[in-house]
Amino acid sequence: MASSNSTPITDFYAGRNVFITGATGFVGVTIVEKLLRDVPDVGTVYLLMRAKKGKSVEERLEELKANSVFDRFKELQLESRLSKIVPIEGDVGLEHLGLLTKDRETLIANVNVVFHSAATLDFFQSLKETTNINLRGTRRVVELCQQLRKLDALVHVSSAYVNSYLTEVEEKLYPSPDDPEKIIQLAETLNDEALKALEPKLLKDHPNTYTFTKHLAEHEVAKVSSQFPCGIVRPSMITAAWKEPIPGWTISKNGPQGFFMGASKGILRRLPLDPSIIMDYIPIDVVVNGIITTGYYVNSLKAKNGDRPAELQIFHLTSSTYKPFRFDLLKDKINGYLHDYPLNSAVWYPNLRLVRSLMLFRLGAILFHFIPGFILDFVTKVSGGRPILIRLHKNVWNSLNTLERFIFTEWHFDSKRLLALSKSMNPADRTKFNIDIGELTWDEYFANTIRGVRQYLSKESPKNLEKARSKDKILLGLHVALQLLFFFGVFKLIICVTGISNAKAALIMPVFYYLFGLI
Repeated sequence: MASSNSTPITDFYAGRNVFITGATGFVGVTIVEKLLRDVPDVGTVYLLMRAKKGKSVEERLEELKANSVFDRFKELQLESRLSKIVPIEGDVGLEHLGLLTKDRETLIANVNVVFHSAATLDFFQSLKETTNINLRGTRRVVELCQQLRKLDALVHVSSAYVNSYLTEVEEKLYPSPDDPEKIIQLAETLNDEALKALEPKLLKDHPNTYTFTKHLAEHEVAKVSSQFPCGIVRPSMITAAWKEPIPGWTISKNGPQGFFMGASKGILRRLPLDPSIIMDYIPIDVVVNGIITTGYYVNSLKAKNGDRPAELQIFHLTSSTYKPFRFDLLKDKINGYLHDYPLNSAVWYPNLRLVRSLMLFRLGAILFHFIPGFILDFVTKVSGGRPILIRLHKNVWNSLNTLERFIFTEWHFDSKRLLALSKSMNPADRTKFNIDIGELTWDEYFANTIRGVRQYLSKESPKNLEKARSKDKILLGLHVALQLLFFFGVFKLIICVTGISNAKAALIMPVFYYLFGLI
């Protein structure tokens, strides 16, 4: 008998066993949390995990259970549900997923739903590695799915940027950028150097090996969509939680979370970004709700289609065409949020400025990143610590040309099919597995994100907030004093170099101040 809290989606997953790849990642671990929290009768949740750093998969599972995503489980008295998780040793980068025979047999006999979220997200990784993980890894998961005796749905987590050579993108499968067999053969037979030389010709309009191989991976799913229900979800840049499990929760340093973290430390002071361009961000809880809903939906279509799989379903989990965000909405508020939730570990007064061009950013980076970085690294080294700032700033500097396309390009990802899916959902499901961001308020959302970055990435307790605010005021005083000293030095230098009077030098200072403000 269904419980009073049951919905079509929770009823679908009740008693069904789920297999998740990429379970230790941002998306994967959040899927696990959502299933265990909101689908009390879900069956076994099998997680594909690697044994690494001398730790068994059982030890890694215990680490996963300690993830902050499960912080609410104790409060809600749901800790017993964590026993539903079963680790399966394997790796999408290995033949046959690296599964032991007994584990493969367990999955074949029991798994009903597969969520494939494992991928390498590194834009700078070689084609050999991305082909093995993103393309062949997806093929290996698909091959396992073909053997599963009770498979009801496969949901493949792709990316909105797999079609980034287009700026207007629909929720459909676009032609394959190349023959996957050819790419796999080249990746297996050529060394990294030879493959690197071929990359521009192979990638064509794709900006990097990540989008290229993720695009090819979608076609691996499309090939089997007539055999069993399949769905592809394409999230854009995945950001901190909007509502669940906790507003602002995150464990990802990608995108805005990463630069908020650096800015709150006082280390990142300039950011190359055009505030007038739409940045497509989507909260992690909306992404996870979309994945879970898609699994239910593609199976429901099979029932309506005479027990035959319907056509491949593709959904954009994006914001650009429905709830667009531009930093114009936030640029005058970011620093205020950083000072509302300052870090006790800040090394300088946070003051983030957005710069519209890479040239101006590079000029500003020399003055505001590298010079302070040298000083702080020197102090750290003398104190017996490990200097890292210059290395970090160099990595950002060296990656700018590659990332420029993503920084200064505006994409429009159509999401009409996702919104139609939301409207078709049972009202209770629409609340519990919300995929409609229509009510999201971006400034409130980012205030929560900065608070979440403070707590979950910088590991600072809300209990020390008042202490951090006191330190923030001290840093402000030092910041103002240093600025006054700097501009006084410039004033004296102008007089010394040009020989002009104090009055004339004072007239020049506003011009210098304006030009200085551009960087």
